[in-house]
Amino acid sequence: MSVSDPISDMLTRIRNAIMAGQSQVAMPASKIKIEIAKIMKEEGYLDGFDVVDGDSPAHKVLRLRIKYVGERRERRPVITGLERVSKPGRRIYTKKQEIPWVLSGIGVAILSTPKGVMTGQRARQLGVGGEILCKVW
Repeated sequence: MSVSDPISDMLTRIRNAIMAGQSQVAMPASKIKIEIAKIMKEEGYLDGFDVVDGDSPAHKVLRLRIKYVGERRERRPVITGLERVSKPGRRIYTKKQEIPWVLSGIGVAILSTPKGVMTGQRARQLGVGGEILCKVW
């Protein structure tokens, strides 16, 4: 099955796993998905992630461990929202001065820049703009 927007598929899988209360979610791996997972782990939204072999050696599977807080009954996910900004039908680019703040700095904007995939805050520090992939809060 081919997916026209793999990043949107990734965010939807995470959103669905959170609503179902699952601790892990698996998806086909790609370089950009691994970079997004790395940023989400560094920012504290995920417990961790693994890249494992799938059905064949050519197909890799990205397995994310979703982070929750609280005890068993009052357990809440750390991720309260995910939003895909730039889509295949309408790409959204930003200049370094116009990188958006997500919930006044509580959330994270993930950008694809000429220097790699990074958070909005890191892009501001380096003085680069790029394509706004998604927002996480």
